[in-house]
Amino acid sequence: MRMPIIAGNWKMYKTLAESVSFVQELAPHLAPFNGVERVVCPTFIAVAAVADALKNTDIKVGAQQLHWETQGAFTSQISPTMLQGLVEYVIIGHSECRAYLGETDETVNKKAKAALAHGLKPIVAVGESLAQNEAGETESFVSGQVRGGLAGISAPDMANVVIAYEPIWAIGTGKSASGDVANSIIGMIRGVVRDLYGNDVANALRIQYGGSVKPENMAEYMSQPEIDGALVGGASLKVADFTALVKAAAESKGV
Repeated sequence: MRMPIIAGNWKMYKTLAESVSFVQELAPHLAPFNGVERVVCPTFIAVAAVADALKNTDIKVGAQQLHWETQGAFTSQISPTMLQGLVEYVIIGHSECRAYLGETDETVNKKAKAALAHGLKPIVAVGESLAQNEAGETESFVSGQVRGGLAGISAPDMANVVIAYEPIWAIGTGKSASGDVANSIIGMIRGVVRDLYGNDVANALRIQYGGSVKPENMAEYMSQPEIDGALVGGASLKVADFTALVKAAAESKGV
């Protein structure tokens, strides 16, 4: 069975002090649920302090972005070597980065390869717009993102990759895909990975759902056989909500 993974993407929320205080409060609430992998992804200024605050727990830390080069004249960017020893995961290709920061399938692929080369585990986000969804283009568009993002990544490296399906129209809108629909698209994504790498890699790959995930609908998603967790925005910013999400995942998957 694939170990469920719940990752909290804090986006541009929480100061350094707020981040440390939050994880200090959160950690004991999440401690009982060690059958679920729990990840928090703070802003860059808080990564080191949050990692230090969680060093005696089994809660993992992730970054929200990285550059594919190890160093250079790339003002504002963070390299994979700067993240080594601080984080285990890094989110790559989030729709907000694609929409506002010019992220493409090509840069997602470069960043995923760089992360893997430096011992970091990429959470590769994919998802379609509302217009694409309504035009019936979801499968073709998302499968293209998956193929582009994974191009040239080896089968052994896929053991350290997580994919997050986040329909753009469901992020921060209060709208969300139904459990059945999310499960169907994630099953399609797993099928693309099966075409690329075979059954063993596809069956082991963890694929999350993201997009207005909250305690009220978490069980609906986690009861689906293809959905292995969630990449969560707003609901990861409150201790009670994040705890409820992890608890629901543990109960639904029986871990």
